[in-house]
Amino acid sequence: MHVDVTHRISAVARTVGRRTLEAGEARVVTVSRHYPASIDDVWDACTTAERIRRWFLPVTGDLQLGGRYQLQGNAGGVIERCDPPRSFAATWEFGGDVTWIELQLVPEGDGTRFVLDHIAHVDDARAAQFGPGAVGVGWDMILLGLAMHVESGATIEPAEAATWAASSEGVAFTTASSDAWCAAAIAAGDDPAAARAAADRTTAAYTGR
Repeated sequence: MHVDVTHRISAVARTVGRRTLEAGEARVVTVSRHYPASIDDVWDACTTAERIRRWFLPVTGDLQLGGRYQLQGNAGGVIERCDPPRSFAATWEFGGDVTWIELQLVPEGDGTRFVLDHIAHVDDARAAQFGPGAVGVGWDMILLGLAMHVESGATIEPAEAATWAASSEGVAFTTASSDAWCAAAIAAGDDPAAARAAADRTTAAYTGR
C-alpha cells in the first residue's frame, strides 16, 4: 500500500494534557482528526468486530457495556461506558499495565470528528521513558488504518500493515509521528531536551533502528 506521509501526519491533531483521577494525577494523550464519513458509519467501524478487523486487528469478546474485549496480540479490557453513536470508554490493558481510552465522535461539516483520549497515571514507567509517543505513534497508525478503510472501504490485513510499517515509507511515517508527539510534549511544557531524547527512544523502539 502507498501512503502520503506528510498528508496523513498533518491530518491529525495531537495534544498532551493532565487530568485528576481518584487514584491521582494522570497524563492524557489526545488524537483528533476528521473523517469523510457519517457518524453512524464511523461508529460502526469502531465498534463492530467485523469492521474493526478490516482496519485494525481481529477482536473477540462481548462488545457492549460491561463486556470484555481482546484485540489479537494487543490490548484488551472492559467497556465501562457506551453512548451510541457518540462515545464510549474502556480500560486498555496491555503488558501488565492498565490505562484508559475514551472516544468521542462529533458530526463536523460533511463528516465526523474523531477524538480519542488515552489516559495513564503520571508514574507510568513507559510514559516516563518514551514520552507521549509511547502510545501516540501507535494511535497514529491506528487512525491511518481507519482513514484508509472509511475512505475507500479497503480491508488492511495485519500482515500487510506489518510489511508496510517495516518499509522505508512506514519508517518515515513512524519517525514523523514521533517527531510530532515530541512537539506536542514540548507544547505541553516538557523540557525540550528530555522530550527529544524520549522521542528518539520511541522512534528506535518502533522502527528497530
